[in-house]
Amino acid sequence: MSAAVTPLKQQMQRIAAKWPGDPFRPNVQLKTLLTSLAEHPNLTPAAVRTARALKNGEFKAKYPLSEKTLQPASFPRYYTRLVEAFDKSAQGIGRPWWKIFFNIW
Repeated sequence: MSAAVTPLKQQMQRIAAKWPGDPFRPNVQLKTLLTSLAEHPNLTPAAVRTARALKNGEFKAKYPLSEKTLQPASFPRYYTRLVEAFDKSAQGIGRPWWKIFFNIW
């Protein structure tokens, strides 16, 4: 049984090593969870396949979001602005005080 678990452990460790870090939550990383999961004695092939599918974006391709979801009628640019804000925040770029004060995006 140990021989069957070793390749799974190695695969999960490779997936965890390639997982990008989250700059907004440095104390809670999915990489750490996947590394811990690789050490679990009941690691299954299904868990490894699922982690690999998440890493490769297979679920995003299998279940795409519609334009109606991505651009709600009440605020069409909401998610676009949200992603831009996260990208700028990760780079350390904040909004100027006057844009915050006047609620300008």
